[in-house]
Amino acid sequence: MGHTIVEKILAAHAAIADCKPGDFLVADIDFAMLTDARAPGAMKAMGQIAEAPLRFAPKTALILDHYSPPPHKEAAQIHATLRDFAEQTGATIYDIGEGICHQLLPEKGHLTCGDLVVGTDSHSVTYGAFNALGMGVEGTDLTAAMAYGKLWFQVPPTLKVTLDGALMPGVWAKDVTLHMLGKLGAEGANYQAIEYVGSAVDAMDIDDRMTLCNHAAELGAKAALLEADSKTLQWLAEHNARTPKPVAADKSAQYLAQFSINTAQLTPQLARRHEVDDIVCVTEAAGQKIQAALVGTCTNGRLDDIRQVAAVLKGHRLAPGVRLIVTPASRAIYLKAAQEGLIETIVAAGGSFESAGCGTCISVTGHFTPGDNETIISSANRNFKGRLGNDQADIWLGSAATVAASALRGVITDPREIDHVNWSQL
Repeated sequence: MGHTIVEKILAAHAAIADCKPGDFLVADIDFAMLTDARAPGAMKAMGQIAEAPLRFAPKTALILDHYSPPPHKEAAQIHATLRDFAEQTGATIYDIGEGICHQLLPEKGHLTCGDLVVGTDSHSVTYGAFNALGMGVEGTDLTAAMAYGKLWFQVPPTLKVTLDGALMPGVWAKDVTLHMLGKLGAEGANYQAIEYVGSAVDAMDIDDRMTLCNHAAELGAKAALLEADSKTLQWLAEHNARTPKPVAADKSAQYLAQFSINTAQLTPQLARRHEVDDIVCVTEAAGQKIQAALVGTCTNGRLDDIRQVAAVLKGHRLAPGVRLIVTPASRAIYLKAAQEGLIETIVAAGGSFESAGCGTCISVTGHFTPGDNETIISSANRNFKGRLGNDQADIWLGSAATVAASALRGVITDPREIDHVNWSQL
């Protein structure tokens, strides 16, 4: 019997011949990540395993991205503690403004094909875009990983999703992921691994592939994985990753379920009503008035997303009364956007930029709190009630292109209607 990607990676890291869904095993970790949001729990757990030196700390990144910048003295103290911890243990630290954890780990060369990576955030599934097994864990688990370099896992079953057909201009991986949420429902892939394959995946650039894997967290998935190809290997080489060890599923691999989506038929999608799986086509919501727009986060804060926003806004102004905030996923992305003139274009149109981080997305910093009864359209991954700091505001989710088009017109807008943008060239 053949094996899926997740089964192969877990078996290799557990030093066993094979494994099957439902098995429990202890596996070696290649790299670990701790965010400032989960640091208090992790630090408390360290006191409970004081007899174990933190030998794996040098293979751990501490990322100050949620309380970025710190909104109160308690957050500032967490940061101070983490800086001291990094100095004492040899852990890598990325300070405020450097970027979001899920962008930084691959961008800084901390992972490669075939790796097993854990992080204290559910969107650690993003690393599957690089043919690595990324899984979210709690702070206490992360502490154990730093002490022992390994953790226990239950092998998840795998769902195989084939995406075939060229995405139409103006349609992006974000729209695929929202369609998936509408098809399966939130938690519809709970504790499953998802393997994405097909011609649409092959055609995606790395930025879109990261979005595809990132949103698996909203499906409840334990992991989302792509096979490696020349794009993967080139990107990893450009970011000084270790020698890749690509892992592919066997043809005889056993899957929990399989299905296909004709991605050529997809249209821009939206999530509404404070539910990530209440999905409609953008044309069904066209004309809904908005007051604010957010582009960024670990899901859609990459360079391609910022390019989409700039293409929509170039030579134009935001609709009267509309606010637009862009949060790049990393400092490096911000700098590239500056070099390409994208920041100047967006600011000239009336938009603003936040430093790279998660604070705006989860409203920790309070820098983008909407008013009562206002409607926000966002490229983030969640639209839960109160997500942006006001449970009396309404949040819709869409692609960066859809968000930008809506900000330009002041109402929810199909990006394909923006006739001054040639989407096929982006």
